[in-house]
Amino acid sequence: MLITMTLNGKKVADDVAADTLLIDFVRGHGCLSVKRGCETANCGLCTVFMDEKPVLSCSVLAARASGHTITTLEGLQGEAAEFGAFIADQGAEQCGFCNPGFMMNAIALFREKQDPTDEEIKEYLAGNLCRCSGYEGQLRGIRAYLDWKKQREEDAQ
Repeated sequence: MLITMTLNGKKVADDVAADTLLIDFVRGHGCLSVKRGCETANCGLCTVFMDEKPVLSCSVLAARASGHTITTLEGLQGEAAEFGAFIADQGAEQCGFCNPGFMMNAIALFREKQDPTDEEIKEYLAGNLCRCSGYEGQLRGIRAYLDWKKQREEDAQ
């Protein structure tokens, strides 16, 4: 079946089998930040934005994404680079395998919550499997990034 979507700002069309998963579609179009981790929609490694909302691409058929806008980490390099430095500074990227899915959910958090509590941050991290860090580094990185962003906005005024 022929499907079309906007992938990272570009219109793409492709003929896919009815059972093709969105993860396979985006990886087939060069978006290698989207990773396969658990195959059970529990790890968050395959997170993408569909119409600006995070979804697990391993549990969405590519045909269901037809006509929608899909954004992967490759399409969010500006936002990701700024935030990523804070994660690295806290040592929260030990092996790096979980980073793309984690970054996608963190960016969703930043877009939806201006000043999240630690509990709200933990809710956004809950769907992301990280076997290396124990999540405290990510929490510190997010908090440091939000504090820096707030200070930058105050300085601009």
